[in-house]
Amino acid sequence: MLAPLATLAFLAAIWLLARIALDMIDESGMKVVAALGGRSMLAEPTLSRPISVRFQPRAGSVRRPVHAQPAWRAAA
Repeated sequence: MLAPLATLAFLAAIWLLARIALDMIDESGMKVVAALGGRSMLAEPTLSRPISVRFQPRAGSVRRPVHAQPAWRAAA
């Protein structure tokens, strides 16, 4: 008696997943096809000018050279 109920629950879950997938494809299918063809909205060039970004590391992040002491060399 348990096997038919488990099969029914499994088929209902598969049907629900297929229904959700079909709804998503129906809603955004054209966008996916355009993106796969290389015609997505993000792939098109924008008309704005490029932005220049300056990067300057913080003073604390620059490492200073460590001068080895003779005692350190002997310990190594």
